[in-house]
Amino acid sequence: MVEHRFTNSLIKEKSPYLLQHAHNPVNWHPWGDEPFKIAKEKNIPVLVSIGYATCHWCHVMEGESFEDPLLAAVLNESFVSIKVDREERPDVDSIYMQAVQALGQQGGWPLNVFLTPDGVPFYGGTYFPPERRHNLPSFLDVLEFLIKTWTNEQDKIDMQTKVLVDYIREASTREPSTAEPDDLDFDGEDKSVQQFEKHYDPLNHGFQFQQQNKFPPSMGLSLLLRHYHRTGHTNSLTITENTLKAMKFGGIYDQIGGGLSRYSTDYKWLVPHFEKMLYDNALFTTALIETYQVSGKKEFAEFANDLLQYIDRDMTSREGAFFSAEDADSEGVEGKFYVWTKEEVEKILNRKTASVAIPYYNITAKGNFEGKNILNVTRGPQTLAKEVGMQEAAVMTELEIARDKLLEVRSQRIRPLLDDKILTSWNALMISAMAKTGRVLGDADRIEKAARAMKFILTHLRTPEGKLLRRYRDGEARYDAYLCDYTATATACMDLYEATYESHYIQTARELMQRVEDKFCNVNGTFHETASDGEKLLVRQISGYDGVEPSGNSNAALAFLRLSAYLAEPALSLKAEKIFLSFSDELMEYGLNSAFMLQALHLYLGGLKEVAVVGKRNDPTTQKMLDTLRKGFYPNAVFAFAYEDEIENAGKLIPLLKDRKLMNGKGTAYVCRQGACLAPVQSAEELVKLLSYE
Repeated sequence: MVEHRFTNSLIKEKSPYLLQHAHNPVNWHPWGDEPFKIAKEKNIPVLVSIGYATCHWCHVMEGESFEDPLLAAVLNESFVSIKVDREERPDVDSIYMQAVQALGQQGGWPLNVFLTPDGVPFYGGTYFPPERRHNLPSFLDVLEFLIKTWTNEQDKIDMQTKVLVDYIREASTREPSTAEPDDLDFDGEDKSVQQFEKHYDPLNHGFQFQQQNKFPPSMGLSLLLRHYHRTGHTNSLTITENTLKAMKFGGIYDQIGGGLSRYSTDYKWLVPHFEKMLYDNALFTTALIETYQVSGKKEFAEFANDLLQYIDRDMTSREGAFFSAEDADSEGVEGKFYVWTKEEVEKILNRKTASVAIPYYNITAKGNFEGKNILNVTRGPQTLAKEVGMQEAAVMTELEIARDKLLEVRSQRIRPLLDDKILTSWNALMISAMAKTGRVLGDADRIEKAARAMKFILTHLRTPEGKLLRRYRDGEARYDAYLCDYTATATACMDLYEATYESHYIQTARELMQRVEDKFCNVNGTFHETASDGEKLLVRQISGYDGVEPSGNSNAALAFLRLSAYLAEPALSLKAEKIFLSFSDELMEYGLNSAFMLQALHLYLGGLKEVAVVGKRNDPTTQKMLDTLRKGFYPNAVFAFAYEDEIENAGKLIPLLKDRKLMNGKGTAYVCRQGACLAPVQSAEELVKLLSYE
């Protein structure tokens, strides 16, 4: 058993991130009332240090500063120190991130914020080095400055806290919108597409904004697909296809094991920040399978399946739920698990296989990353076959052998840390991606895996009273769920319904959104990030920003729209409309920041089509209509289905199906739009025409 010189109160926590700091000499506390009580009694400031388990620079700062006994002594004497896992407590993280940005600092993690004993921020930053460098003060310099300021210049601190609190509260307040429903149009979508085109990198694909890093723009790509579907603007589809392929074949994608890294540190998608996040892979999968629907190109379906095989193998718990992330570091070195030398590959593979794999993956003696190789693909098997003088089929066989063998050898290396906590909203995003992929590809096993994960969430992260919780790990479910958890789970339930046509998913979605209405609603029709009966923080924030995952308000708008159709409740559509009106300025002028909400607005503006199919068992016509709904890209429609012997019970749960009947004993489809129903049809061809009708 390992002997530790220090142990602090984080040892009682479940978060992998907090447990990483449980043996620091810093006397860390978890977030709660107790550390603030101590700070008040001693009249000393509070350090809140926020990060997550797979954060590379969090590891760096821990090793440099929080493991340093001298720095720990200063912190323990003059501060009360709190560690927060931002993935467990996004509410705490968001408030203090906003404060640091208000101070003119660039956001990021680790986030180190200094507070009064009342929890009000007055100073902060991200990574502080152990010595001064790159115009950054050392962490000790920062601490000594703050001790002096706290002791001698309370008036400055009082002034700073007032300014920051006023700013945070003002930023979290949404004035009643003056926009009218007629003001909502496709201008925001069109302007966003123009901005995507302006920033598109035609050489390396993806988008070049101010920073050098390239982040996966999956929600933006899904918006571009909807724009193409609506306008026929071919560049929207071309950009989407090119960007998805650039990521899939770049170093940002794990060419051996599958899975997408968090971002690329260069324009070429070559050198990733090697951590893998569940939400990135979920949204990437969704963009891939939707591109397959739109383009019909099988490679995108194959890409989606490849990624999901990684999720099955490395990111799924025994019970079927999905883990949060894998670290960038192993053995203290970023990327070590993933990179190869040419010599290694030559020893592992036989000569024939190596002669194909080495040029295919661009492996060289010099390497492309600190003397080693990040595998990436710059030409396809057909081109490579000509280069090496082999048949394309033979090349494909050798590449499959190479990948299997390299994966086998790599699996014996020391793995990066797996952050095995289960987060509700992130699981919901992956459930949606899996349900859509399974539905589109007719893959019953994939749908079953999505359903199994949802069962876990609804069993282990939902109380008997219907309240969702945020995090599950090691047998413990904890923390009240946030708006994003409720709305993403409701959306995932509807995606599972369209994959299974099991009515209970719609009922669950309605229950979740009812709780959203009861506990999260703001007076102007938007929704707070936290529940009214949750922990009281400085503010209850409201956001429509679609960052690394869809905002709670974005998913709320989408969920209300879809539910309004299933449940025949137009009032629910008006709730979505209020969200759009409140965020209309952002949607019309800064839509790049709200790509998922623009997808929901696309559904609203496109005239939501309600499709109800009643079928006959063992009827080829019914099956063809279901195949049409399964395979096609219809972003402006919802689908309900039941067999004739189920229709009475299904109609009680889903009013869209109520009183639907077979005509002439054959499968029948009913299509309605905005309260007007078209004549029912009884063939897949006629159904396609109605779905294409504007």
